[in-house]
Amino acid sequence: MRTVFKNGFLLDGTEHMQPIPNIDIAVTDDKITHIGTVLPEQNDRVIDLNGRYLMPGLINLHVHLPAGGKPKKKPMDAKKLSAFALKNRLTQAFVLKLCEGYARTELMSGVTTIRTVGGLANLDSILRDKILQGKAIGPRILASNFAVGVPGGHMDGSVAHAVTTEKEAVELVRTLAAGGADLIKLMITGGVLDAEVKGSPGVLKMPPEIVKACCDEAHRLGLSVAAHAEGPEGVRVAVMNGVDTIEHGSVLDREEVEVLRRHNAAVICTISPAVPMAKFDMELLGIDETVQYNSNVVYENMISGVKTALENGIPVGLGTDTGCPYTTHYNMWRELHFFRKAAGVSAEFALHTATLKNARIAGIDHITGSIEVGKCADILITEQNPLSDFRALSKPYIVVGNGTIIQKPKIKKYAGCDLELDRIM
Repeated sequence: MRTVFKNGFLLDGTEHMQPIPNIDIAVTDDKITHIGTVLPEQNDRVIDLNGRYLMPGLINLHVHLPAGGKPKKKPMDAKKLSAFALKNRLTQAFVLKLCEGYARTELMSGVTTIRTVGGLANLDSILRDKILQGKAIGPRILASNFAVGVPGGHMDGSVAHAVTTEKEAVELVRTLAAGGADLIKLMITGGVLDAEVKGSPGVLKMPPEIVKACCDEAHRLGLSVAAHAEGPEGVRVAVMNGVDTIEHGSVLDREEVEVLRRHNAAVICTISPAVPMAKFDMELLGIDETVQYNSNVVYENMISGVKTALENGIPVGLGTDTGCPYTTHYNMWRELHFFRKAAGVSAEFALHTATLKNARIAGIDHITGSIEVGKCADILITEQNPLSDFRALSKPYIVVGNGTIIQKPKIKKYAGCDLELDRIM
């Protein structure tokens, strides 16, 4: 059966997009087959949009599926929780179901593609295949499964497995590839909560030779490499040793910019978790002055790096880092808002970044990211124009992904979480 969306405003995903009125979109199976004026046929399913706004589904390039982002009163012991989650088949099945629910939330919020960058065992790729087989409803998933880390490094023992030598690193990359990973994730630096000294967050943890060994093997196997890097030294090690995407990021110097440009590498901006850690009341977060000070350092350095990248033509993508406190699976729209505000870009460019630019960075722009004939029908429809206010994205009217049409999706939200975030919008 063909579905025809009639009488909508089209936002096509291109860099300078503007709403084009009175556009019809025909979809057969999961492909866009016609754009313009469509005369419905007898067996068509016709959905009259009555002037609503139709655009590409959003793409979230930085997601951790095992966590939902709901604030906790006390920090969780990620290592113990991960060990319990993978204890046996029963607990693994429970966690897979949990991840499936979070992935479904991403889709219902208008995100039709996610890139997971650190998960438990190979649950992300199992869920990816389940969705592709029609056994679950969710977005397209590009899965890294677990990350490559080092002893005592960021998320060691939870979503990262530690290596100590180049040989171990290469073997782990091969294991990930054989297990169905779409990309490789490295934990090169520590994070904000790892930092023990005020003023030195994101310290280098992974030796350059291990970074290079991972990148060389991943590229030999046809896989890209994403790297958690929150400090200047870690970013430099990542850039100089072949990483394809810098996750989070920090300040960039001239040499690093040239290497990024030469290798067509990108910076993935993740403002959503940085804002509450840097701007919320410390008591609300249960953190001390050192953590908040370091959070501000990471935030300011990340924004500096993003601005430098944009000024020099380095691709910048967007992700939420969902799983961190106050960073949920339904708030990708807030990342667009933060990006526009902090980086000083237009609403059109922010939406373009979250759709076609993100697709290009992920290497799937021939499949999705824009509204074009022949591409997958990854579609988000809103009541109002998101270019006027990104809050329009927070309540989708229709989401289309993987051949499934979800009308007026209902999303379970955390009221207290959203209230606090709304206060700093």
